[in-house]
Amino acid sequence: MTRQQLEHVIRAAAAIVDAEDIVVIGSQSVLGQFPQAPPELLWSMEADVYPLQAPERGDLIDGSIGEGSPFHNSFGYYAHGVDDTTAILPEGWKDRLRLVTGPNTRHARGWCLEVHDLAIAKYAAGRAKDLDFTHVLARQRMTRLDVLVDRLAATFLDQVRRELTLARIQVDFSAVA
Repeated sequence: MTRQQLEHVIRAAAAIVDAEDIVVIGSQSVLGQFPQAPPELLWSMEADVYPLQAPERGDLIDGSIGEGSPFHNSFGYYAHGVDDTTAILPEGWKDRLRLVTGPNTRHARGWCLEVHDLAIAKYAAGRAKDLDFTHVLARQRMTRLDVLVDRLAATFLDQVRRELTLARIQVDFSAVA
């Protein structure tokens, strides 16, 4: 997905739920901070989104412009309507959101995760595709180890999951050292 495609998803999602603010929490939120992110981070054709003021309305987005919809079939990318419980995020993440807005969003506001918050969500999820994504972030020096450790400390996880998440972070940074 490109930044222009993400802006289109934000515009469409905002129109569907009659909202000004759309949160982008999936991998494509990297485009909020890095509009020209490396191609290996942009392979996904879905943007995980929900309305900031009404997270429960993410299903309306999913049903309208989600996978297999006419929107998806027409443009080749789509929105996955989620809610505010979808990702495990550090405390204070909302204060660090990155704004995407302008004529291409019809001035709707897309709020994308800051890259370290996004990385913590990916490390905590721990799926192969998430770890491939975080590895690229580390290799491209788009994330910093010290910031990730601080953000992990501010993330609600049980001790076992916290240790596993820290180990995943350390693997990525030992590979780029």
